[in-house]
Amino acid sequence: MISSSCRICPWKTYISALFPSSKIDHFRFLQIQVLKNLSSSLVAVESSLDWLFGKNKQTNKQSLRNEEILQHLPVGTTATLYFKDLGPQIGWTTVFLIEYTGPLFIYFLFYFRMPFVYGLDERFTSSPHPVVNLACICHSFHYIKRLIETIFVHRFSHGTMPLRNIVKNCLYYWGFAAWLAYYINHPLYTPPSGNFSIHVALSDLRRDGSKTRKIPYPTKNPFTWLFFFVSCPNYTYEVGTWISFTIMTQCVPVGLFTLLCFIQMTIWAKDKHYTYLREFKDYPSVRMPIIPFLL
Repeated sequence: MISSSCRICPWKTYISALFPSSKIDHFRFLQIQVLKNLSSSLVAVESSLDWLFGKNKQTNKQSLRNEEILQHLPVGTTATLYFKDLGPQIGWTTVFLIEYTGPLFIYFLFYFRMPFVYGLDERFTSSPHPVVNLACICHSFHYIKRLIETIFVHRFSHGTMPLRNIVKNCLYYWGFAAWLAYYINHPLYTPPSGNFSIHVALSDLRRDGSKTRKIPYPTKNPFTWLFFFVSCPNYTYEVGTWISFTIMTQCVPVGLFTLLCFIQMTIWAKDKHYTYLREFKDYPSVRMPIIPFLL
């Protein structure tokens, strides 16, 4: 909607409607020819509409910001304005509150093991692993922080978002919260122990005290299945752990240590890999030193 306190007569304004065509899908653009014989009146653009100054398939001009005044625009004698009705809108503050409140409460459904999640036998039980409690604290703190920032910190350049997008956004945040919470809080969940499992498997190869080198193979322990793809999965797990720690802390020294750790362990892994190839003619050819299929 365009509003003005100026009289219409001096403007010599006419309006024509452009109906949908094959090139303009479902939108109806309203073309307004405005003679620039404006007096001192102010013409405000209402924030509920997405006003476009030529931003469509017919031109390449820039968007008109909501707070801009028409008579202050750097245009010639006439100006052409295009707008499209975005349909039902929802405020960005409301969007963020909905998106971030969902994961917070969804995670608790799995953490407290509600009866309909893991079954009646596991209802309201708790995990014996401290890492599960730590994960809940970190996850909850993250979304509580986001909710506080939404209310007291954020300032939005756009007032609203199409209402239909809230479904897509909630599917992303709520869906992943449920997915990761299901496995983290599962009764069969075990803390990260890949590196330990590999060391146990390697130790079992020399249980009799022998120092003879043998080809390591995966066992029934799923953490050892990485032997299918690399010669030194203990290094793979080690590097993965430090990468995760780097992402968690976002600390430059940690990232530098992780990089040097990866370089050094790659050297060790290559050395052991080539030793296996040299000593065992039947060594699995699909294995790589440290990164499956790559390195």
